Amino acid sequence: MGESIVIYTLTTGDPVVWRPANRSIAVEFAGPRKVLSTSLLNGGYLEDLTGVFNHNCGPDNGSMCELRAPTYLEHMRLVARDAGFDPDRTTGMGTAADMANVAIAARSFRELNVAAIVTGGVEGNGGRAGDPATHYQPGEKTAQHKPGTINIMLVIDADMPPGTMTRALVTCTEAKTAALQELMAGSLYSTGLATGSGTDQSIVVANPESPLYFEGAGKHNKLGELIGQTVKQAVTEALKKQSGLSPAMQHDMLRRFKRYGVTEETLWRQYVTAVHNRALGR
Repeated sequence: MGESIVIYTLTTGDPVVWRPANRSIAVEFAGPRKVLSTSLLNGGYLEDLTGVFNHNCGPDNGSMCELRAPTYLEHMRLVARDAGFDPDRTTGMGTAADMANVAIAARSFRELNVAAIVTGGVEGNGGRAGDPATHYQPGEKTAQHKPGTINIMLVIDADMPPGTMTRALVTCTEAKTAALQELMAGSLYSTGLATGSGTDQSIVVANPESPLYFEGAGKHNKLGELIGQTVKQAVTEALKKQSGLSPAMQHDMLRRFKRYGVTEETLWRQYVTAVHNRALGR
């Protein structure tokens, strides 16, 4: 399992642990937790997990992910075991993003505490919901992940029913998209702005031991506000750490027009054609 470095301790008492040798960041539960996950590994809603993790499955920063088993699910079970978890009692996410570029943001209001732990990249496969897609493969997912992926672990130090956790996941997703819109991150598959990457995943964790109990996590609720603030901040910081994506970078005209097919090459071709036509008196 290698060296374990506690990089943050949540108000739930759960440590956020970085394991460089395993290329993973994990939240190890100090007590019972409610978990809602988009992962193929024990995804959905569960109450008997012992932790969650985010794993860099590429051999080098930004490279394609390499599977250690015939299917992605089997691969993630091996990763969970190597991270010190029982594969039947954990859920996790894979990404090509470097775990050293993790961003953690936390917000509080009175007794309520919310934290987002994010790694992210959108330069390699950023897309907009509804863009043309090419992948259609019913059954087991065996394809490798493209570089990119915004992975979010959202920890809410409060109790709530499963439906509210699902609403928290929606608010979390809206906040991620809001961060991308404010950065003007373009889709690689259309002329629209990206709403995420093609492989994003999220895990929401709630604390049933907390005396706080919420039945709302939307934009009219303080819980929703804190979710939005933490996720936006952490996503923005993670993208800057991973690839330098920032408002300053987006001031570049070529970056702004890339999604319309305007590049240095196309501009040069237009210039050469214009000069040639002028020389011919056209």
